[in-house]
Amino acid sequence: MASKFLYVGLLGSLLTSAAVAQGSEAHPPLTTWKCTTAGGCVQQNTSVVLDKDSKYASGAAGSRTADDYAAMGVSTEGDAVTMYHYVKSGSTLNPASPRIYLLDANGQYVMMELLGQELSVDVDYSQVPCGENGAFYLSEMKADGGGSSGGASAGQGYCDAQCQGYCCNEMDILEANAKANAMTPHPCQGDNCDKAGCGYNPYASGQRNLWATGGTVDTNKKFTVITQFAGSGSLTSISRIYIQDGKQTPGGTISACNDGQGGLAGMGAALGRGMVLAMSIWNDATQQMSWLDAGNNGPCNIAESTPANIQAQHPDTHVTFSNIRWGDIGSTTKG
Repeated sequence: MASKFLYVGLLGSLLTSAAVAQGSEAHPPLTTWKCTTAGGCVQQNTSVVLDKDSKYASGAAGSRTADDYAAMGVSTEGDAVTMYHYVKSGSTLNPASPRIYLLDANGQYVMMELLGQELSVDVDYSQVPCGENGAFYLSEMKADGGGSSGGASAGQGYCDAQCQGYCCNEMDILEANAKANAMTPHPCQGDNCDKAGCGYNPYASGQRNLWATGGTVDTNKKFTVITQFAGSGSLTSISRIYIQDGKQTPGGTISACNDGQGGLAGMGAALGRGMVLAMSIWNDATQQMSWLDAGNNGPCNIAESTPANIQAQHPDTHVTFSNIRWGDIGSTTKG
């Protein structure tokens, strides 16, 4: 296998010239677009910020440099962000496993109000193997990061439906690798969250070649993922469409969820209030990501999906998200 490790020094020098300074942290810029049916798509002045707990960043949260982002495997170019799980530093391969959030021009988290709207993103999962998860999802974090030191511009205030940080609504747009994917709402009522969620996995639903290497949606190549949140006043369904090589492919619909923890209504209310875009790449030492891509959920097996095997066989594993757009249904891919 050709070696394409992310080297800290090189990437740091590339990022330094382009980083957006908000407060004292250099946030890598990431172009995104907000769209309407009437006015088309308007470019946004956005950037990304590392989570406050980023193990291989030497700088403190709120004062990190381009080198810190490089050490955590994060790089941007135009409208694309790439995250490497493993980063080579000298003779050591660090399991950086970064998590980042989308910031606005004022150093606040971008609050995507998506009830009755859609979110689209181009994805490249070709280098994300079994057992790995390139996640693209929404969390009902506070716009300012919750008042913690440094706030959003320091990557503060994370929460999710697993109650990491604290409990909050979570909408998993994509938890995926090259072999399997799931979209999963995780609504909460207070601290009572639907941790399992009511997800849709094409493989588990019987569409075993829909998302696959060489499949109907060929994960060897880049493609567009559109997620639509239908409803006016309340969320009625969550639907998926893929576009690759000009061809649209329906990818499933969720029209019911677990009402005991808020259900679709609760998820829709959170989407209406606004949620923060989070992106990460990680693997799973406890379950080897079997809930995503093994058994009835995908074609992978436990042995190939251990973190040790991934690091040994796929040290270059990385995911790229690009062309992020949100707005009126039908507007983000028009033209």
